[in-house]
Amino acid sequence: MTAETQPLYVGTHAVVPPVILAPMAGITNAPFRTLCREFSGGKGLFVSEMITTRALVERDAKTMRLIHFDGTEKPRSLQLYGVDPATVGKAVRMIVDEGLADHIDLNFGCPVPKVTRKGGGSALPYKRNLLRAILREAVAGAGELPVTMKMRKGIDDDHLTYLDAGRIAVQEGVRAIALHGRTAAQHYGGEADWSAIARLKEAVPEIPVLGNGDIWSAQDALRMMRKTGCDGVVVGRGCLGRPWLFGDLVAAFDQPTTPGATSGGAGAAQAPSEAGGGAAWAALTRGPQGSAAPTLREVTWVMLRHAELLGEWLEDESRGVIDFRKHVAWYTKGFSIGSELRRRLAVASSLAELAALMSEMDLDQPWPAGADGPRGRTSGRNRVVLPDGWLNDPYDRAEIGAEAELDTSGG
Repeated sequence: MTAETQPLYVGTHAVVPPVILAPMAGITNAPFRTLCREFSGGKGLFVSEMITTRALVERDAKTMRLIHFDGTEKPRSLQLYGVDPATVGKAVRMIVDEGLADHIDLNFGCPVPKVTRKGGGSALPYKRNLLRAILREAVAGAGELPVTMKMRKGIDDDHLTYLDAGRIAVQEGVRAIALHGRTAAQHYGGEADWSAIARLKEAVPEIPVLGNGDIWSAQDALRMMRKTGCDGVVVGRGCLGRPWLFGDLVAAFDQPTTPGATSGGAGAAQAPSEAGGGAAWAALTRGPQGSAAPTLREVTWVMLRHAELLGEWLEDESRGVIDFRKHVAWYTKGFSIGSELRRRLAVASSLAELAALMSEMDLDQPWPAGADGPRGRTSGRNRVVLPDGWLNDPYDRAEIGAEAELDTSGG
């Protein structure tokens, strides 16, 4: 049995195939997870967007909506962000006591300044004792719920932390580790260092190691597993505007011995409703059945389904379409649409308006050569914003009070 055909266990939860949707702020909400699951046929693991521990224990209204899981989501995976061990412990115990999730992932990978300047995200593992304290509180509070963590290589090439963090995680009872093969300074620029994933796997053979970074296709996922020996893959930016990638992944893992094979897909998203769409909906047909190369007609079908799900979730069609606007460029990358139509799509505020605009496109366009590869943030920042004196001593007793917690969830 090869690595890519072995089941991945997160605690007692079997993840088959070993494919996980990375938590992404403002992206991996319930509607997007639903869309990805529809294409995967329910296979894989789909993690919520980042939930701030302070906001959770204070029952912030937005946070309480973000932690809602569809009844079909099993296991329910929730990612927590926190910098204060006591607050993290309270949040984990709340999740257990109220049955809010089945799996808890801890965020030690976020590189954005508003997180790292408080000592959180990818900055935190540098403070080894603080990391240990947070993990100890989380694992103790979780009881039987598995706790995992997602991290980066370190702050920059001079301050790598991933091997020490991995060993601490094993010692404290973390069940699996996901490593993004970039430092915080790289942000999303350059190429992910898959060799670091292999080194982490060698360093912590006791628990599963998951690889993350530069998985743009199902074949990339298989190649990462073969090259690094990792136990599974975490897909982030690769599914932006490509939720059917999860159908490709399921199909590819079902036939991993056929390099370069195109998948037939493992599932298909449900059809969007025609309510409010009028005659414009007639121009649109069923979306891709897990195909790696859908036509623009199929892509627009998925776009409408996505926007509709957002409207249902927000209980307001207009708000759903407005929230969907940020996805338009990802879905349409490489297609010939025209700047004026792109502009009008970016200000649409109803499903009917979206459908009408889409019907004006050349919907029979095949998948364009320029549509593959990086999407989302791709630049490197080089400088990481940190608390004063953060790099002075990796073993000092860094004390970060609850006031340093972000007060909102979702990034």
